Amino acid sequence: MKSVTVSIDVQQTPEQVFDFLDVMAHHERFTNHYLTGWRYSGPARGVGAGATVTAALGGTKTEVTIEVVRADPPRRIVERNVSAAGRRLAHGTYTIEALRTGGSHVSFTYAWARAPLADRLLAPVVRAVMRRANRTVMRRLAIELARHASAAGS
Repeated sequence: MKSVTVSIDVQQTPEQVFDFLDVMAHHERFTNHYLTGWRYSGPARGVGAGATVTAALGGTKTEVTIEVVRADPPRRIVERNVSAAGRRLAHGTYTIEALRTGGSHVSFTYAWARAPLADRLLAPVVRAVMRRANRTVMRRLAIELARHASAAGS
C-alpha cells in the first residue's frame, strides 16, 4: 500500500519539536481523538519508548503497539506500529525541517510494511481515513507545541 504523508508548519525550532515528540506520553495529547487507553512501556523517551493503544478509525477498533525504533535528533523519529494481531505492520516517521523564516516544517508519514487483506482491498478508503485522522493529528500537534512552549517559558 502507498504511504500517507501529512505536514504542518509550526513556530517552534526543530530542537523544540524533536524534544516534545521524543517523549512518548506527549503523543497522547494530540492523538487521543482516535488513539485511546494509552499504556506506556520502556523508557519515557528515545529508542525503546513505547505504548499500547486502542485505535478507533473507520468504524473499527484495534489494539496497536507503538515503539520508537529510531531517533535522529533533531530531525527524525521512526515508530514501528503492530496491530491486527500482527497482520498489520507499519512505520510512522516524523520528519522535522527548519524553515528559513524560523520555526519548523513537521511531516508525518505512515507507511505499511504489511497489511491485512481487507486493508489492501479497501486501500483507497483506508488511506483516506488515515490521511484525515493524521491531518487532525498535525493540527492538534501544533496547538500542543504552542502550549508546551508557553508552559516552558513561564
